[in-house]
Amino acid sequence: MPPKNKGKGKDKDTSDSSAGGKSGSSKLKPATSINVRHILCEKHSKKEEALEKLRNGAKFDEVAREMSEDKARQGGSLGWKIRGSLFQEFEKVAYDLEPSTTGAPKIGEVRTSEGYHIIMVEGRK
Repeated sequence: MPPKNKGKGKDKDTSDSSAGGKSGSSKLKPATSINVRHILCEKHSKKEEALEKLRNGAKFDEVAREMSEDKARQGGSLGWKIRGSLFQEFEKVAYDLEPSTTGAPKIGEVRTSEGYHIIMVEGRK
């Protein structure tokens, strides 16, 4: 029986990441580092606006440059991050995401003390 919170309105879990059509591929090989991008928004409403742009086909890096409230000059790129170097909540979501491209991102969402994050992973190793 699946956990009760899966798919219940909140996208905090990584249900978005498994919507790629490859059934059974949700078990990723363990990684020690990820190449990660994010969009950081202080307010939930701004995060929802950014998500809407992504759903309408905007590229992840362009939305990050326009809307992220951190130093997102590189399109939200945080670069390669090793396990243990990010907020625990952020890391839990990010390491469960399948790698994708900025043009067709597989995204996850999480809230940390910094605000609301929309996360995508470009590579794992």
